[in-house]
Amino acid sequence: MILEIAQRRQKKVFEWSCNTGLVPAGTSIQSQQHRNSPTRDPLAALEQVIDQVEPAIYLFKDFHPFLAKGNFAIIRQLKEIALHLKNSFKTIVLVGPVAEVPAELEKELTILHVPLPNHGDLAELLDRIAEEVKELKQVRMDLDEAGRERLLRAALGLTLAEAENVFAKIVVKSQRLSGDDVEEVFAQKQQIVRQSGLLEYCAAAESFAEVGGLALLKDWVRKRSVAFSDEARAFGLPAPKGILLLGVQGCGKSLCAKAVSSLWQMPLLRFDMGKMFGSFVGSSEENVRRAIAVAESVAPAILWVDEIDKAFAGTQSSGGSDGGTGARVFGTFLTWLQDHRRPIFTVATANDVSALPPELLRKGRFDEVFFIDLPKPAVREKILAVHLARRRRDPAKFNLANLAAATEGFSGAEIEQLIVSAMFDAFAAKRDIDDAALTAGAAKTRPLSTVMAERVADLRAWAADRCVPADE
Repeated sequence: MILEIAQRRQKKVFEWSCNTGLVPAGTSIQSQQHRNSPTRDPLAALEQVIDQVEPAIYLFKDFHPFLAKGNFAIIRQLKEIALHLKNSFKTIVLVGPVAEVPAELEKELTILHVPLPNHGDLAELLDRIAEEVKELKQVRMDLDEAGRERLLRAALGLTLAEAENVFAKIVVKSQRLSGDDVEEVFAQKQQIVRQSGLLEYCAAAESFAEVGGLALLKDWVRKRSVAFSDEARAFGLPAPKGILLLGVQGCGKSLCAKAVSSLWQMPLLRFDMGKMFGSFVGSSEENVRRAIAVAESVAPAILWVDEIDKAFAGTQSSGGSDGGTGARVFGTFLTWLQDHRRPIFTVATANDVSALPPELLRKGRFDEVFFIDLPKPAVREKILAVHLARRRRDPAKFNLANLAAATEGFSGAEIEQLIVSAMFDAFAAKRDIDDAALTAGAAKTRPLSTVMAERVADLRAWAADRCVPADE
């Protein structure tokens, strides 16, 4: 980019690093001819900028460590050079991964954030790699238009170097270039998330085929599966912001978050509020901002905030309990939820509506608020079949209708634990599970809907005219 600007302005370009010193742009790292050892010192390099009179752009690479507190000589030298450059045709460009600007230079520097590659940049890179791969007979080209779009959408959020590496890895590993290898792209994003230490990358193997019922929620999600595409933008559609899932514990709210990730083929990032709170003043708010920045850097992605009611419980009394830290963290998250423009879909789950701050439920923060109730008999049959098949038992050998009737009031999680418990008993008795064992186990179990009947009734009453039912 700097070279293109210099060509238009008819200027030379010199670049500096602490290894090579100040050398003409494009000098090979292996070349000793143009290595300028005396100017490896940043003060000497800046003095040479002053001495040279010809119009030029001077590119200083990774200069941010020299702008840290304590480097008074370098900061003062830059301030004096800034006055000198105003009367010349020379420009200094400082390049770095972070913007370290000392107070003395705030009025002298213009900060330019260079964005990550867009869809067009990545498409150009992929086309170039595909053209090169065509010459290799052992590599199969299996990249139709739909597969190409999947691969490009998954690569959004990577730098060009990261994208090139992951495309090359796909070619080397599978001996083909295909749109079905988006998991390799997600693995690259997983490394970025792990390095932050603030978000958890969740491998979502679950699909909506394993989720019983919730027909309205599934339909809503499927209709928005292409909402992040360029066609949707051209149609005038905004990217969906997110959903809030309220419901009884164990009814599949977290499972739905993972199923959305599988359906949309987008990485799932778990936002753990417990990791955000630090012991130093201001560190909690900074952690939230850093976590959000990491999520945006790998977008498009799904941000999963599990049990958001517990994460932000007590924000109303935060001033008296934690000095207002919880309220400030909540405010930072709310502002981002409202105003963010990156393609990040937030899936928040909650059990206790009384603990939710009213600001969170306002339209514009979430596209929709769904209520997930206890499963109906037909849905319980599906849940029983899924968990039996997952444990290598043929659901056709069980009377699912009778078992569904015996598990009235059970949540999906309680049905799963019923099967697991029956299998432990059967294994100890050296036999297999059957209808009788499951029915007997269900009779001995007191589901949450019975133990906490008043709480469940209150939740249903609250959601009746405030939420969209997730099932028909």
